[in-house]
Amino acid sequence: MILQEVITAKDLASQVDVRLMATVYFKNSINRHWRQRRDSSGISNEEKVHLKQKLLTHLREESDQIAQMLAVIISKIARIDYPKEWSDIFLVLSQQLQSADTLASHRIFMILFRTLKELSTKRLTADQRNFAEISSQFFDYSWRLWQSDVQTLLHRFSVLSQNYNADDQHHELYLTCERWLLCSKIIRQLIISGFQSDSKCFQEVRPVKEVSPVLLSAIQSFLPYYSSFEKQYPKFWDFIKRACTKLMKILVAIQGRHPYSFGDKFVLSSVMDFCLNRITDPEPNLMSFEQFLIQCMVMIKSILECKEYKPSLTGRVVDEKGVTLEQMKKNISSAVGGVVTTLLPNERIVLLCNVLITRYFVLTASDLEEWYRNPESFHHEQDMVQWTEKLRPCAEALYIVLFENNGQLLAPVVVSLLQETMNNCPTTVTEITSALLLKDAAYGAAAYVYYELSNYLSFKDWFNGALSHELSNDHPNLFIIHRKVAVILGQWVSEIKDETKRPVYCALIRLLQGKDLSVRLAACRSLCLHVEDANFSEREFVDLLPLCWDSCFKLFEDVQEFDSKVQILNLISTLIGHVSQVTPFANKLVQFFQKVWEEASGESLLQIQLLVALKNFVIALGYQSPICYNILLPLLEHGIDINSPDEINLLEDSMLLWEATLSQAPSMVPQLLSYFSRLVEIMQRNFDHLQVAVNIIEDYIILGGNDFLSMHATNIANILDLVVGNVSDKGLLSILPVVDILIQCFPMEVPPLISNTLQKLIVICLSGGDDRDPSKTSVKASSAAILARLLVMNTNSLGQLASDPSTSQLLQTASIPVQENILLCLVDIWVDKVDNVSSIQKKTIGLALSIILTLRMPQVLDKLDQILSVCTSVILGRNEDLTEEESSGEMSSSTSPDEGTIPGKEFRKRQIKLSDRINQLSLEDSVRDNLQTCAAIHGESFNVAMSSMHPSALAQLKQALKMP
Repeated sequence: MILQEVITAKDLASQVDVRLMATVYFKNSINRHWRQRRDSSGISNEEKVHLKQKLLTHLREESDQIAQMLAVIISKIARIDYPKEWSDIFLVLSQQLQSADTLASHRIFMILFRTLKELSTKRLTADQRNFAEISSQFFDYSWRLWQSDVQTLLHRFSVLSQNYNADDQHHELYLTCERWLLCSKIIRQLIISGFQSDSKCFQEVRPVKEVSPVLLSAIQSFLPYYSSFEKQYPKFWDFIKRACTKLMKILVAIQGRHPYSFGDKFVLSSVMDFCLNRITDPEPNLMSFEQFLIQCMVMIKSILECKEYKPSLTGRVVDEKGVTLEQMKKNISSAVGGVVTTLLPNERIVLLCNVLITRYFVLTASDLEEWYRNPESFHHEQDMVQWTEKLRPCAEALYIVLFENNGQLLAPVVVSLLQETMNNCPTTVTEITSALLLKDAAYGAAAYVYYELSNYLSFKDWFNGALSHELSNDHPNLFIIHRKVAVILGQWVSEIKDETKRPVYCALIRLLQGKDLSVRLAACRSLCLHVEDANFSEREFVDLLPLCWDSCFKLFEDVQEFDSKVQILNLISTLIGHVSQVTPFANKLVQFFQKVWEEASGESLLQIQLLVALKNFVIALGYQSPICYNILLPLLEHGIDINSPDEINLLEDSMLLWEATLSQAPSMVPQLLSYFSRLVEIMQRNFDHLQVAVNIIEDYIILGGNDFLSMHATNIANILDLVVGNVSDKGLLSILPVVDILIQCFPMEVPPLISNTLQKLIVICLSGGDDRDPSKTSVKASSAAILARLLVMNTNSLGQLASDPSTSQLLQTASIPVQENILLCLVDIWVDKVDNVSSIQKKTIGLALSIILTLRMPQVLDKLDQILSVCTSVILGRNEDLTEEESSGEMSSSTSPDEGTIPGKEFRKRQIKLSDRINQLSLEDSVRDNLQTCAAIHGESFNVAMSSMHPSALAQLKQALKMP
């Protein structure tokens, strides 16, 4: 309340800075204290009522900044309180408009706009209904005010244009202009957010047909003042620019939100015809009005690629009479398509295409001046700018869409234009003439639509006949053409065949060594596209590598901008990932990466690109990767530090680099071994990087062996305990192989360490709910296979776990009733899930079930039939169909790394699989021996149980065990 008194105090009216600071604090207080919170009682209801009343009475604020902040404050409160606690806000504001002067009415419109904008962002269904209700009540009123104001403005502008008076400040008129602009924004907000999109509800939005033609008429009425006000009334000239651009943006937004209502022939035809005329035949003075021309192009592009205006192949029934949305859509699309076809006959399409190329693609004098002044910035503006921000990129985007819709019509036109410009400007021309600039524009047009032009233009002939000759001309003025040729070579990559690849590679590397940075950066981008291409020919490129590396390093030294460095580093990273001969250049690359890291401080995007390049570098070096550890390990340690200020940007790529480093390492080094504790900290924060973390853990197990386990036993137990039971089924399926390989590699040492995790697996196995859920079935089956492995490799450990009171307590907590011994309960799971696991896991379950036969428990005989049935099917299944996995494993066992090399991760992984005790045990021998033990334990009861087996099942058992 005190802050509000400071803001509205009359004796402080002149101290704008003090009052502005008070509004900032007021806004922050709304965000923090307006809602009731547990830790704070917030602002009382009585104070809220007082503040809201006071805010709506202080409407003649002189300071624009403070008025804007007050509008924001009111909108923030309305977002929380409307409609329950502040239902009359719009009524009060509209009533005050009746008697408001120009200043007060401007402030009211500012508040209305901010409030409506805030409320329109609320996404709950009830909130959207509230906004729709506001629109229905408020639209007609706002629209009448808008129409009244536009008439006033046009009348006053007419008077101004006839009676020039430089001394008159016209403050009141300017306020009216600003109020009208705010009203325009309100109209847009009400139509866009106050009505459901007609592409979803198929209901006509009445205001679209009412408003759109009037907006267009207003644009047409304002445009003549664009030239006449430029020198006489700069302030109103600026308003005309903003008004025409804003009105066209509103029309674009309406078309995007309500395409079917906008598709009415009286709306679409007039707007589209107007925009096409402005683009193809603008008045001379409008050529400088780039922002308006951009919006005209955006509108045409939006209409041409609007999916609602194109036929759909599917639909659904919406009532019993059989009327489908598809039929309704076809009817509307057909009508709109007719309008578009009428407005864009073939001759007008060709005209539009020619105008875009010959007028809007051509570099201007200011473009060339900018290029001379800063070629690096010019490259990025041409290459990376948003297409809606600059006229040329916008024209290019419209041209591409026009071509996509009319490729067969326009391809011969573009090829003809290309040929004509090449004839008018031979490759020997070095002067920067209009003919050369037009040829550059035609080259651009051919570059952007290579996919269609390739049927009409032979790249080989074009390259040999013109492009290569132009590249051999080193005249400084030819940098314009050289840059566009570099672009062409990148865009046409898929059309460059075998015999042309080599000269194109040479051409790009030559361009990479040039003098103009814009040309060199364009060549860098295109060369990257070639190396990434599926048909990249390393054989044709390999001898160019030394020159290519040096050219990249030199270019990195010459550029200044961050975007340039990222682009060059991306090419180097791509090269490392796609060529085989990286090791000979390893020392140079290490030095380069060291330099990049020193320069990348504070530039996270550059650091990310460096991490990607290093990952590719490590993979390319393979077992020789330790030669880069001097730079790699400190950088990796920084990237995986969750307390680092760069953590949020670097962690993901750092973990991928970590994984690559481990998988390529020939042996574990102390630094890498010590980093594992960082993984615990990362996993304690969240599970966003779970799959990469799983791969890292597996790498540590395979590479680190006993040293890893002895140092990080507690850490690995903590991670497993943290993950198992706290992630989704997909997450569980990714972590369970880690548990399996741990037990496989350390059957005696690991089970006591991860007893909590193993108990959770027992709970998973014995819980229900997987009948109709394939992912839960997979989790249960995989968990059961792990427990089966534990029983086979460390029988006592599973027995102790099953009999541990804490396991029973855990099951009880999970509401899982257990009527018998837990081991016997697991038997039922193994029998049930044996068909849901892999071949090796089936054998593991078979071995576990055979061990169950040796238990001194009479209940075993109750399950004898099921146990033997599973064991029989596993034995016979493995005999009949040795899996590809095993057969490939047998082959792998006879192959070893080449002499003098060091085994990599995959080889070590295969060796672990081959040394798996499960592979070495015979299921037939185990079942046969344990049946004898079972018979000795149970005596006559065993014989009775065996005699109750079905004769065919008994016969299959004998066949499997090779018994007479």
